[in-house]
Amino acid sequence: MRQANRGFTLIELLIVVAIIGIIAAIAIPGLTSAIQRARQKRTMVELRTVATAVSSYATDFAYVPRVPTGVVEDLTPYLAPTYLKVLPYLDGWRRSMLYNSEGLNYTVRSNGSDGLMQPGPPMGPTTSYADDMVMVNGVFVQWPDGMQVN
Repeated sequence: MRQANRGFTLIELLIVVAIIGIIAAIAIPGLTSAIQRARQKRTMVELRTVATAVSSYATDFAYVPRVPTGVVEDLTPYLAPTYLKVLPYLDGWRRSMLYNSEGLNYTVRSNGSDGLMQPGPPMGPTTSYADDMVMVNGVFVQWPDGMQVN
């Protein structure tokens, strides 16, 4: 009696590898976009959290905290633990969020995925992951909206 071969041919293996490669080529850009979108959403939540705490502080003391360095992390002595248990100071891309105040007005911002501050004033909805996200006095003046591009 003749014994049957139990294995795959080289052609069959190459076809399976090619199919897996095609599926990966389709899925990876979608996964990258989903990760960037999640980082944007996290950053928006962190900005809103800081702005709410600063607004609460301003309600109690009739002024907003002033920090010379311009980073959110330096608000810790003013806001934690009274207004927040732990102050979020990093955005979704693990970079420091920025804070600026003058009088009763304050701005909290993230420089987006590229980490570079955009020139000019913030201008409503954006469609790039690299664009800044900006809150002024607790209201978003620049935020991600719609379909995003790298």
